[in-house]
This record gives sequence, C-alpha cells and structure tokens, in this order.
Amino acid sequence: MTSVQTLEEGRGAWLIDGYVLVEDGPEAESIITGRTGAPMDKERARKNTIAWEILSAHNRNEGEDRDENLKIRFDKLTSHDITFVGIIQTARASGLERFPMPYVLTNCHNSLCAVGGTINEDDHVFGLSAAKKYGGVYVPPHQAVIHQFAREMLATGGGMILGSDSHTRYGALGTMAVGEGGPELVKQLLKQTWDVKRPEVVAVWLEGEPVKGVGPQDVALAIIGEVFASGYVKNRVMEFVGPGVENLSADFRIGVDVMTTETTCLSSIWQTDDRIREFYEIHGREGDYKELRPGDVAYYDGLVRVDLSAIRPMIAMPFHPSNVCTIDELNANPEEILAEAEDRARVSFGKDVQFSLRDKLADGKIRVDQGIIAGCAGGGFENICAAADILKGHDIGNDAFTLSVYPASVPIYMELIRNGAAAEILETGAILKTAFCGPCFGAGDTPSNNAFSIRHSTRNFPNREGSKIQNGQIASVALMDARSIAATAANRGILTPATAFDGEFRGRTYHFDAEIYKNRVFDSHGNAETGTELVLGPNIKDWPEMVKLTDNLLLRVVSEIHDPVTTTDELIPSGETSSYRSNPLGLAEFTLSRKDPDYVGRAKAVYAEEKKRRENAPFASMEASVAAAAETIRREYPDVTPENTGIGSTIYAVKPGDGSAREQAASCQKVLGGWANIANEYATKRYRSNLINWGMLPFLIPEGDLPFKNMDYLFLPQIRQAVLDKQEEISAFAVQGDKLVPFTLKLGDLTDEERQIILDGCLINYNNTLLQAAG
Repeated sequence: MTSVQTLEEGRGAWLIDGYVLVEDGPEAESIITGRTGAPMDKERARKNTIAWEILSAHNRNEGEDRDENLKIRFDKLTSHDITFVGIIQTARASGLERFPMPYVLTNCHNSLCAVGGTINEDDHVFGLSAAKKYGGVYVPPHQAVIHQFAREMLATGGGMILGSDSHTRYGALGTMAVGEGGPELVKQLLKQTWDVKRPEVVAVWLEGEPVKGVGPQDVALAIIGEVFASGYVKNRVMEFVGPGVENLSADFRIGVDVMTTETTCLSSIWQTDDRIREFYEIHGREGDYKELRPGDVAYYDGLVRVDLSAIRPMIAMPFHPSNVCTIDELNANPEEILAEAEDRARVSFGKDVQFSLRDKLADGKIRVDQGIIAGCAGGGFENICAAADILKGHDIGNDAFTLSVYPASVPIYMELIRNGAAAEILETGAILKTAFCGPCFGAGDTPSNNAFSIRHSTRNFPNREGSKIQNGQIASVALMDARSIAATAANRGILTPATAFDGEFRGRTYHFDAEIYKNRVFDSHGNAETGTELVLGPNIKDWPEMVKLTDNLLLRVVSEIHDPVTTTDELIPSGETSSYRSNPLGLAEFTLSRKDPDYVGRAKAVYAEEKKRRENAPFASMEASVAAAAETIRREYPDVTPENTGIGSTIYAVKPGDGSAREQAASCQKVLGGWANIANEYATKRYRSNLINWGMLPFLIPEGDLPFKNMDYLFLPQIRQAVLDKQEEISAFAVQGDKLVPFTLKLGDLTDEERQIILDGCLINYNNTLLQAAG
C-alpha cells in the first residue's frame, strides 16, 4: 500500500476489541457476528468510539434530540494575546462577573513589544488584570506557547478544552480539544454551550513504525496531503487507533496531532497507553491520566489507513500544507515540482507579481535560505533533541543560510540547557530563541524578499511568513520536520532529508521543572478579585454598536474572490496587524489588505450610506448608486423604506475561512458594515460560526456562473422573516440597471440560538437581550 489511504466516501469501518479492523461491506456482518456472537448494530457501535464517550459526557442537551444536537460544556478554556482581549471585552459587555471555569491567558503571539509602541504590552497588562479580576491564569510572554502550556498543565484524560486558536489539539493526551473563534469562548464564559450536530468519527488506523529520520511532521504532512483536497475528514473527529500508536512516543503523537487542524477536521482523539501515562507522571499530574480505548465493537464513518513504515521525509511546498511530496521526489525532479509551485502561486498572486522558486536551483540542488524549528508543532523536546543530534559536529556556515530554534516552553528550554543540546545547537551557528509563535504567522524571522524558508511550524499560506504582496515583497515557506531541517542545516542550506543522517539519535530523557511556572505564572486558583480594575491601554477599544437585522437588506458586493480557497490570513492578515487586535476599528483598516486592497474603501463607502439610513435620511438623499438601486427596487416593492431596509456590504469567495480561528476575519467585515458572506462552501465550521456570532448571514450559492458581479447591488426582501421562518431557500435579486434579476441563496443549517444571534445583530446584542429578559 501507499503510506496513506482512505476508503471511498460513504463507506465506514468496524473495529473489534481495538485490534481487528473490518471495512464495511457485504462480508462485514458475517465477520462481526462470528467474532462477537451478536448481530451488527451500527448505531450502537457508533457510540463505542472514544470520541462519543467524551462528547456524550460533556453534552448538556437533555432533550429527545440530545444524541444528534450536542450542547457541549467544556472543562477549560485557553486563549493567547491576540484573542483574549476581544473575548473578555465581549463577555464583559454581556455581564461577565467571573470565569466559571479555568481560563488560561497565554502571551505567545504579541510577544514582540517593540512592534506598535506600547500596544502589545498594554494587552499583556490587561490580561494580568483580567486574570486577577475574573479568576483566571496568566502566563507571561516568552514562558510558553499556548498549546505547550496546555499540554503540560491543562490536558486531562477524557476532558475537553476549547481554545481561541485553531491548533487547539490535545487528542494525543486523551483530551478532545477544539479551536474556535472568540465568541464561542464568550458563550462558555456566560455558561452557554457549544452547539454542534453530532460529528461523524473517522478512524485513523496506524500500523508499522517510522523509519529512522522520519518525524511527526512527516506523518502529519502525508495524512494532510491525502485528505485535505477531498474534504474527507472535514468537520469530522479523527480518532487515532491501531497497533502503530504504541510505536510512537508521546511527543511524536503530539506532533502529528497538532497538525490535524490542517485537514479541516473538527477535533481529534487518540487511544492512550503507558507512554501517555508516563507523560502525565513526568509533569507531576499522574492523576489526570485516563486510559482511553474504543468499545468492544466500534463503528467509524470513515477510515484513513497509515503505514508508518512507508512514510519518508516530506515537504509541503508553498503555499499550503497539502501541497506535499517527499523530499527525495523533489530532489529528483526539482524543475517540474518548483514550476508547479510557481503556477499555484499565480492563482493567489496574479500574473503581475514576480515570483520564482526555480532560481533556488544550483547545480541541480535546491538551496534554502532559512530554517525555522518553532512553536506548537516544531518546538517540542524530542524534535529539538533530534535536530541537535543531527547538527552535532557540523556548522551551518557563514553564508546566507540561517537557522533559528524556538523551544515551546521555558521548561523545555531549561532541559535543553541541562542536557547539553542547547550548546550543541548554538555552536553550529544556529540561534536559540524564546517561546514565541511569531514565525508561524509572520511576526518573527521574516525572510528576505524571494527567500525560501523551510519550517517545522503549522502553516505556509500566502503572506503568512511576512510577505506584503502589495509592496512587491514576497517569500516562500515550505513545511518540513525538524529532523530534515537540521539535516539541511548541517548541509549548509542544501535541501536534505533526515534519512541521509547516518549517526545515532540519543533518545534523551525529559525532566519537567515545575518550579519555573510556580515562580512566574499567575494562578488565581479560581478566586476572583472582583474589585480589581481592568487596565485598559489607549488601543483597547469597546466594540461599536451593532443593529438588529432589518426586514429587508440592500447589499453591495465589494469584493469578489475566485481563488479555490481563501484563508483567514487573506481575510485579515497576521503579522504586524496583530498589534491592533484589541482595537476593532483600527484592525478593520487591514481587512483584505493583502488580497483586495480596495475592499476597505468600498466597504466604508457603503457603510456611510447605512449611517445616513440610521439617521432617517431618505433614499433620494443618498449616494447616486444607492438612490438608483432603491428606485429600481421600489417599483416592485413599494413598501421598501430606509426604516425597514438595511444597507450593507458583502463579499463573494469560493471557499473562505481556511486556517486560523481568529474571529477578526469576520468581525472586521462587520464593523465596516458587512452584513453577509456569499460562498460556494465554507472551509471550516469555525469561520462560519464567527460570521454567525457577529450577526452576518453565511449565505451559500451553487458553483457556476454568478448572477452578480463585483460592485453590484443585491436586494433581499423579507430576509428577517425568512430567518425567523427557517426558510431553506432565500429569495434574492441582483439590481442590474432598471431590472431585478432573481436568484436563490441558502443559509444552511442554523440552530435556534444561531438564528436569534443573526436576528439580534451579533452575540453581544443576543446576550444583552437575555440579560434584560432576566431582569
């Protein structure tokens, strides 16, 4: 078999006693009956997965539909410093008095406080004051990246954690974790629930053992390359089982698990064993371990088979983690593969942008400019120790190539110092840096123009490493495992797989120093000092007022994006914009700036007319195009008035929302007057949820020729009533001259709560309504 294979869509698999795998089909019943002595019961077997055991234990729906429509209360929450300010400000506007569960505020994104004057450090000071006031935990900058702290201090067997970062994945430790936009954490803080239809569960069957030189990123990229494009695990839970699991260390499993986000799955969970028990013991938390296994007969809605022994060092070429091949394949055929990557780039950048990868070829070899081992994926103890073993006795040279290594936490850093790995890395000419997520999103180690960077981090989307296409600056990131990055560094920048390393990996033992956190992390232990004043820097702003959904809508299309996928990095760039995450209007100035620089001006122009409407201005007094569109509409809908018809903007994108959980991808559109998105498909649940929580209509339209174009006006009559009535199809019209051209939109499945949030205008309004109703 190839290293990773999936069953055809719609076909599942049975797992008996945790080790006998039976693909669903005509022969399955006789096999299962023969082994178990009982007839097949698919529905009962679905509830024998690890995922269902955990979800069911956290489901607060007591209705007849409890098994289908889940209402989940999480055990713990975690956020970092480009999300927690907005979350707390939103919850505060809705009556927050104290954190009802452990909530950890880490500071690993806006750590470079030289960027943006005092802005970033103001957010940190706010976070500490909030942890004191509401009873939370505050992890200062450079102590730990968000997910490493959660692994070390928060994960529990059978628990659930919700984080406002898309890579919230702790399944290898037996914790089902979910990354969502900030409003979903607000709901938990206000004792509401995370509402989701019962997800399907896909078995990820591991067999074999990785060969020497293959690391967790190689396994992860092989899986992503197989399942992403087909959407095989989209919004499903990936459950890792099989005999190959026991051949992987805890760190190795963690490194694979964190990358499951790039498959667009909903969450992940693994069977646990003594290696995971040992992880908890090392961290002084043996009582938090729980053995997790599927039931005697479990049924899975899909199957991904992974032969660990067949995987070789991988590389994800720019500009997506799914653009994978082996490093050996790339080195054997560099011209063709580099040319394919250049062609893919032109889809996002256009023909006018000068972009080249083939100039990295010299004498038939690929020369890399930069190596990075960092963050929640690359900065683990075993990854860095393996890199040190490969680098030992070598140097990275004094030419253009550079190597930076970021341990994921101070305890890891301390152990690297104690065991000598830090010295071995530093003496090569590489640099060791503090726990920081910056390289993953363009705020640290930004490469030079047209540079080629290889990284053991989570993503390699366009612009994510710090490029500014609108300024003519562009660089490329490829994803690789720390081992092959080290092998390349030892070869002074010539792309090299770690399987070429002929030395030995020493397998050093990790010792966790708990005193480091005890000495520096603020932990309220749930005690809220309600009299504490929040420290609000001048860039920390409240959310602007948002109005309820009007009876009708007049929308103007202000951006039209035909890329196969639009990432959240393109909707609201990361990097230096992170300094404005606590300032809704300030951050909104960057919306779509690297994808459609005209968007902000167009959206503002539409919003100016909406502001006139709210001041009771007649259509005739508005900008000429609005007046003309209203005149055309009123010929067939004479009851349409400024009082009952909101004016807003919308964007069209084929498949928006891949990537980050950042709510700002939606909220920035909202504060600029956005009222909807129109898409053929939403890349992730979390982006669609962000739209809904900010009162935006998540419209769907079939693939094919659009009935409108950029800058057209769209009219949606009686849209409020359509939402109230739960209409599956929404009547819409494109205003084209003096004609209304009809077409149909859909909203997809919405819970009653989600509909009400849209009707109220946003989650803040929804919660304030609940508060008022409660007196």
